[in-house]
Amino acid sequence: MQPSILHLPSSIIRPLTSDLIPQSAVCSRHSAVLRPRTSDLSHQSAVGSRQSAVLRPLTSDLIPQSAVGSRQSAVLRPQSSVLTLLTSLLLLLLISACTKKDDQVTTIHATPYTIQVPLHFPGELNIPEDNPMTVEGIALGRYLFYDGRLSGRDSPDSLMSCSTCHIQAHSFVCGINHPVFTGGHPRGLTGIQTSHFMLPMINLVWTNHGYLWNGLVSEENQNEGYRELEDVVGLVIELPSEIHGDTNRTKTMIQSIKGYPELFEKAFGSRTVTAKNISRAIAQFVRTLISADSKFDRFMQGQEQLSPSELNGYVLFMTEQGGDCFHCHGGEGNPLFTTNLFYNNGKDSVFTDPFDRFSVTGNAVDIGAYKAPTLRNLVFTAPYMHDGRYKTIEEVIDFYSSGLVWSPSISPLMHHIATGGVRLTPSQKADLKAFLLTFTDSTFVTNPAFSRPDKMPDEQ
Repeated sequence: MQPSILHLPSSIIRPLTSDLIPQSAVCSRHSAVLRPRTSDLSHQSAVGSRQSAVLRPLTSDLIPQSAVGSRQSAVLRPQSSVLTLLTSLLLLLLISACTKKDDQVTTIHATPYTIQVPLHFPGELNIPEDNPMTVEGIALGRYLFYDGRLSGRDSPDSLMSCSTCHIQAHSFVCGINHPVFTGGHPRGLTGIQTSHFMLPMINLVWTNHGYLWNGLVSEENQNEGYRELEDVVGLVIELPSEIHGDTNRTKTMIQSIKGYPELFEKAFGSRTVTAKNISRAIAQFVRTLISADSKFDRFMQGQEQLSPSELNGYVLFMTEQGGDCFHCHGGEGNPLFTTNLFYNNGKDSVFTDPFDRFSVTGNAVDIGAYKAPTLRNLVFTAPYMHDGRYKTIEEVIDFYSSGLVWSPSISPLMHHIATGGVRLTPSQKADLKAFLLTFTDSTFVTNPAFSRPDKMPDEQ
């Protein structure tokens, strides 16, 4: 989930170490399926260190061999064989007991799930080693994503889940015409609005440069609670501008709901609900939200042809002399239609938002910079920009055509800043819009695998 507030109080930045369960069995069984990138493994050291406190053998329970030996040498030697036998039996019993205890937690029979990478898409996926994709984990995550009791409450006026704001019909933003969130700007249970408007929840499994508009949650973050999509879930549960809950209350609530303990056991090997596994399950589900069936995708696969207007727009999109869009939003070589990087794209010359990219990096070149969002399903994801200032695609095109504003931190990729924009003609604007609409993937917003389950676990 992508919370829109991007500057978080230190009081909620706490790793949920008490909730960790041993994942060694999961990782060893599924590593051949997932093959995480080497760069993804480096930032797991903190996770591994937290797990090691849970996984260490119960050595304090074992009888020290040196003590046994010294005692035996001081006793009558004829009895040494008997003592040795008794000691061995006791050790075997202890080891057996520990093994059984561990097996209850770590032996997982979840079914590995392999993401099928669409044609022309990048092959490197951002899947943490300690949370491999499984059929059971995804199914559990889907329930939790749509269950309002994720707030830790069950009264009708206190329910809130990921799906309260992330609505499939709008590519998992709330939409500009939302009946409660005026203008498409969501707010939490407290009534506090998020600092930024929403990013669409599309193809996040390929996000490798940080989540949120400013990339605060990133593998480069020194705080181990701000590194992965799983961490975003935990933060959203607690933030006042989001669910405004408490992870302890949430896990207690989910634990009490009929059907969930069994689902957690199937997914993670334990009937005990933990905040860590709630986050893991939801993150697994979100990683399946893949859009790859637009008209442009079919064009790239040779299955469909673009119209003359769309082809003209394609040329404008891909050339610096035209719309100059491809530097930040990709093209045929990058069908994600985002680099997932951060740019000051010339919206302002005065900057007052305390949650831009500069707030994360402290680097002056990042003042006023934000993530380049995907252009997929633009028709569903208005309003646009981090502050929702543009309500239509036409307004966005007009801005890039003649509304650019210079500032010292303007991205060097804004090649037309000296003329205030790319200066498109009316017909060129129409062609560029026609091409942008070829990124529309209607199957994504109707896919039943992404939608609310017909029944929650306690309704089965």
